[in-house]
Amino acid sequence: MTSNTTPSVDETESDADEDRPVTPKQALPNGFQVQIDLRTTVVPGGRHLVGGSPLRVLSLSVAAAEMIDADGRILVSSPGTASLARTLLDAGVAHPRPMFGPTESDVTVVIPVRDNQTGVDRLVSALHGVRVIVVDDGSRVPVTADGAEVIRTETSAGPAAARNLGAARVQTDFVAFLDSDVTPGSDWLPKLLGHFSDEQVALVAPRITAMRPDGGPMARYEALHSSLDMGRREGPVAPGTRIAYVPSAAMIMRRSAFDGFDESLHVAEDVDLCWRLRSDGWVIRYDPVALAEHDHRAALRAGLDRRRYYGTGAALLTDRHQTLASPMVMNTPMVVAMVAALTRSRWGFGLMVAMIGFIAHRLHQRIAHIPDAPRVAARLTAQSVGFGFLQMASALCRHYWPLSLLLALVSRRFRSVLLAVALAEGVVEWMRSEMLNPDAPVRLGVTRFVAIKRLDDLAYGTGLWQGAVSGRNLGALRPVIGRWGSDQLPSSAAGRRPPE
Repeated sequence: MTSNTTPSVDETESDADEDRPVTPKQALPNGFQVQIDLRTTVVPGGRHLVGGSPLRVLSLSVAAAEMIDADGRILVSSPGTASLARTLLDAGVAHPRPMFGPTESDVTVVIPVRDNQTGVDRLVSALHGVRVIVVDDGSRVPVTADGAEVIRTETSAGPAAARNLGAARVQTDFVAFLDSDVTPGSDWLPKLLGHFSDEQVALVAPRITAMRPDGGPMARYEALHSSLDMGRREGPVAPGTRIAYVPSAAMIMRRSAFDGFDESLHVAEDVDLCWRLRSDGWVIRYDPVALAEHDHRAALRAGLDRRRYYGTGAALLTDRHQTLASPMVMNTPMVVAMVAALTRSRWGFGLMVAMIGFIAHRLHQRIAHIPDAPRVAARLTAQSVGFGFLQMASALCRHYWPLSLLLALVSRRFRSVLLAVALAEGVVEWMRSEMLNPDAPVRLGVTRFVAIKRLDDLAYGTGLWQGAVSGRNLGALRPVIGRWGSDQLPSSAAGRRPPE
């Protein structure tokens, strides 16, 4: 059932830091469809939705609730349905199902490359019916590409500069960036271009999987837990959420929204681009239905060195985006509960229980107006506490491992806590990546996975501290802690992967 009545939506947000759009929203076109996320809780009665990242509770008017069909879909056919669809998309409780959009003739592919002729040959041969521009970023042996325009610079200026140079030659409305070690699926463009029927969308990215998942332990680990793979779940991209950024290894952009990669950044330039777009009011979508394969580093040393290099980018992001690159985001009650648990004492256990009770009470107060509020509040509290523990464990083993090591050397109690935390967090990540993942491409086993995960964290943390110290900016290590009396919902983004 549809209506021209303007729907009413009351919204309660989480405490995660998310930029608010500063430009007017474009109306969604008639025929556009929106699907309620399967993980969104629809409270009995259909007028209250709980979900998204950051977590939100949306209360719908009767008119708005009637616009959603029995399958959880909204067909945009009036100003009212367009307004409701936009609200649900912005809240992250629903996903777009566009049925039309630009065509492949509207896209030019830009490939930055340095010393990877084999990768260029493989990639260009996989691109059919699309204009291709290859930017040779100072390769020792000039790169060639049959059927593509090649631009060469004699000295390397970095991938950001190479992408900008190629984009400056693009005449089509859309530009796709593909790294030379990536090969997209044959139908990746049709699957992604439909998102641009929403004129607010500036950038869309596919899922990046392993080109060769079999091999040694590092190759298998990358296939299961690559920093380029944003996972099986689609969603909007925004700082402080489950999908904080998408990698520039494979993405499509609306050219009118593209103002260039920051050429002073040789790492994390994709994160910076995503966050600037969000700050300007644009929408970014991640859609794993489209796939691209990446030629991961198979050697342990090379893979870990890359992780260390990624870590150095956190200080650069802090310079530009302040607290958005923070390694940990929690409200004060959650921090107290986590620290109390680490003491492994009776008083600590009691304080932890008290803080969890406080969080549950505040949450119940905030959603008391919805049906079945006690059960919903209990579930959300359990989810929030679980995420909180994972976020704290990840920070101790990854971002703050030098401090954790020092404490472990002087405190036997903390040493045992750290060992337990390192093991538990690694096992949870293994379960997510392999044991409970029906699409796991390979099997690595819990022992090897946890061992490489800990090395991964040590490498990233080393780069993080290296960048913070050399850049004289310790802001990249500073956690964001909310206030005591917050009425907002606990963040569902806890435990997210750091920007890399």
